[in-house]
Amino acid sequence: MAAQITREWTGIQTFPPATLNKLLELLGKLKQEDVNTLTILVMGKGGVGKSSTVNSIIGEKVVAVSAFQSEGPRPVMVSRSRAGFTLNIIDTPGLVEGGYVNDQVLDLIKRFLLNRTIDVLLYVDRLDAYRVDNLDRQVVRAISDSFGKEIWRRGVVVLTHAQLSPPDGLSYEGFFSRRSEALLKVVRLGARIKKQDVQASSIPVVLVENTGRCNRNENDEKIIPNGIAWIPNLVETITSVVSNGSKGILIDKKLIEGPNPNERGKILIPFILAFQYFFVVKRIQRWIKDDIARESKSAWE
Repeated sequence: MAAQITREWTGIQTFPPATLNKLLELLGKLKQEDVNTLTILVMGKGGVGKSSTVNSIIGEKVVAVSAFQSEGPRPVMVSRSRAGFTLNIIDTPGLVEGGYVNDQVLDLIKRFLLNRTIDVLLYVDRLDAYRVDNLDRQVVRAISDSFGKEIWRRGVVVLTHAQLSPPDGLSYEGFFSRRSEALLKVVRLGARIKKQDVQASSIPVVLVENTGRCNRNENDEKIIPNGIAWIPNLVETITSVVSNGSKGILIDKKLIEGPNPNERGKILIPFILAFQYFFVVKRIQRWIKDDIARESKSAWE
């Protein structure tokens, strides 16, 4: 695999001054905690806005996005540096094809991530998807089985297409609360997260609007209907996850391929040999001695 090219993060200068100052403050906070490199993995189903979210965070069109073409067939890592800090964002293909989790795509992603440490998982879905189903649960389970359920301790749920009018007369916050709780329930079930673990570390949910429909505040920052400037809010949430005391997920060969079945039995070998010696070999030896003792002497003796 060719070495990843890290470019100067010039796109950060395209943000409005208020957003730029907040981002620089958050990056400075990470550097104070000796975090000089941040690697973010973006995953989810196809067509939910993963690539657009990557472009929004970087402030450049670094990943191709088209409503009329399928997503790229391979993962892509974008690396940007500023003042000694390096940001890596890995965009991935959608995990679903034909109504099922595409195991080939998942395996391709795992191979791409080999020997990398994932600091944050952005699990992307749409706010305007009004229901969750078994397919959502399958996607979450596939991610959990591939990288371990501990990856959700470093997880952020991102809901795109946040510039909407809620149905059935619901308030915006009420609709957001219902949608996020329904999705978090699926995450907990799919990842097999126990109740006590849920209470110990909740998964944050962030709203995102990548389209030109996004409104702006008096500081020219992109805001969602509840008035929150979403880009600094997303980066602040990512910073909080990095600082929550959990560890990044190292994607090594053992994690990808699972435990070696030949290794699992090695610990039992001494016990098996001891059993064979005392209960089989010793017993056979005793039988032979008994047979010799009972054997009548030859006539010439």
